[in-house]
Order: sequence, then C-alpha cells, then structure tokens
Amino acid sequence: MDSVFIPLSAIKGRGAASQMAHRFESTVRDACDDGWDTLAIEQDERALPRTQVTFENARSALTRNDSPDISFVQGLNPYRGCEHGCIYCYARPTHSYLNLSPGLDFETRLVAKRNLAEVLRRELSRPGYRPESTAVGTVTDAYQPIERELRLTRAAVELFHETRHPFGIVTKSSGVERDLDLLAPLAERGLVSVYITITTLDAELSRRLEPRAAAPQRRLRTIRTLAEAGVPVGVSVSPQIPFINEDMEQVMDAAWQAGARRAFYQVIRLPWEVSPLFREWLDVHYPQRAARVMARIQDMRGGKDYDADFATRMKGTGEWAALLRQRFTRASRRSGYNQERREQDISQFRPPAKLEGQGMLF
Repeated sequence: MDSVFIPLSAIKGRGAASQMAHRFESTVRDACDDGWDTLAIEQDERALPRTQVTFENARSALTRNDSPDISFVQGLNPYRGCEHGCIYCYARPTHSYLNLSPGLDFETRLVAKRNLAEVLRRELSRPGYRPESTAVGTVTDAYQPIERELRLTRAAVELFHETRHPFGIVTKSSGVERDLDLLAPLAERGLVSVYITITTLDAELSRRLEPRAAAPQRRLRTIRTLAEAGVPVGVSVSPQIPFINEDMEQVMDAAWQAGARRAFYQVIRLPWEVSPLFREWLDVHYPQRAARVMARIQDMRGGKDYDADFATRMKGTGEWAALLRQRFTRASRRSGYNQERREQDISQFRPPAKLEGQGMLF
C-alpha cells in the first residue's frame, strides 16, 4: 500500500503547525498514513500538545549586546521558549541550540531559569557593576503564562525595586498588571517603562498569529491600567506583515486613547527556521495570499526572505518599507506620540543587600 502524506492543519492554541526539524538536525521526518492507523495516531498526538517546563541553573542573569540598531545594551530573560506561540517570533531559532524544534517545541517545551533572582543579586552586588537600563523580555515574553506560577520575573522586579535599578518591559501579557505594586513606586522615581505589543486589533487574526497571548482589547485595557497607575507606557505595533495586519493606524489611535504615549514598530523578521515556519503558517491560514505576502517581504529584504544587516533588519528597504515608515510617522504626529522622553536616573541605584549563608533553594 502506498503511503499518503498527511496535510498540515492548524493546531488549536498553537502557532506552529508542525514539529519542524531544526537546522542542526541530521534527519527529517514527514507524517504519512501508511494504512496502519498512523493517520489516527498522528491526529491524536497533534490534537492537544501539552506544555512541558524544565528547569536550568543560569550562569548569568544579565545579557549584553552591542548591536547598533538596538536601543538597549543590557537584557534579562527568565525563560527560554514562549507559550504565546507567536508564529513570527524571531527567537524561535534559539531552541535549535537546545536540540529542540523551533516549531512546536518552542511553544510547548519551555525552560525556566530557576536561580535567576539569586544570580541577578550576585551580579548587581559586584564591586565594579555599573547600572544600565535593562530590557526585560527581550527574547521571550517574561510574563508568559507560566510566570503566574513560577514568578521568576516577579523576583527580578522585586530586586530592581530593592536596588532602584532602571529597567523597561516589553510584553503581550496582561500579567504585568500583577506587579503594579512594584512598578508604580518605581515609575514615580522615573525608573521603569512598559511597552505593550499590539500586532492588530483583529481578534481572529491575533488568535492565529499569537494564539496564547492576551486578546487585543485586553492589551488595551492593560495599557489603560498602567497609565492610570502612573507607569509610562508605550505601544509596539510589531511586526508589520504586508497584507496580513494592515491596521497600524487604528492600533496606534486605540493605544493613544488608552494612555500610551510612546510607540515603535518593526517589520517582520524571518531568520533561520522562522522563514519556513512562517511560510507553513501562510499555507495553513492564508494560502490564497501566501505568494503575495512573501513577495512583499522579499521586496523589503533585497529579494531574500531575510537580511540580517544591522542597518536595515528592523525596518527593511525599498518602496514598501518606505510606505510603512511614512504611515507610522504620520500616525505618530497625528496622535502626539514620542513627544517627550524621561531619562531614567541611574544615580539612584544602590547595591542589593547580601544574603547570609547559602540563601534559599528553589
């Protein structure tokens, strides 16, 4: 009996439609029905892939970058992988270094840095440490669903509160509201800002793009809650995807009304395995426009799916990229975004108290 390859289909609550092999994998497997009930078995396995969390002991808490197109130098990420499942996430290829798939594994097999607060305290206590504004959640979302239970981000924010250390947060989660008791006092000192990412106001599109992130209207409510508490809040209208999310101006208008006063955008980035994963997503959800979407993306990338050049990777090049810049600039001027920026005062930093003995075990 001839085998029949099983066509890909969307998996409820997940962004990726497959366990795509990572770039270091030596073998690649395709699901097929060989007449021995493999179709039923495959469908059962794909129906509800469960989230698994493993723990690691981090050797460092703070990461540094020298990329000229990134506004921060120092970052902090409590988790590897992200259950939000955003199909466009540029961090998906990092799971390849764990010998895991950038597809379903990235959003179902998560790694938590259980000793994050302990290591962060040690790093902030070093005699030569000089504080710099630290971006929290630069790779994967620090307030993804598992944070409700593990509270690793909360522990880091508590330490920043204790030391009066400046930082910023980028998230799609309403979970950031939980930490308002710490964020509001820090905001009074000018030591914190929060950006909420809203890719689109279309709830159905959001469920396809970012299946386990907060709904767009819920994110607007988070912006309002933060603003009313005195926390400087902005909106990220990222990523911009041609012919997919075309409501940039509406998102910016709604975020302004909710209380956001700063805004930025990036165009979609498709490094390494993100490109075939995104193409796969287009074939599953928007097959009729897949070729047109990829053609416009390539227009912004010099004919390629992605160009990692520092000068252009965030905004792209060409006519389509120029049009996005014009739209963003006009929308920002009309609403009043990015008129003022309060610099964070690093002089308020004070080293953390040293813990006696071994400290607490996780």
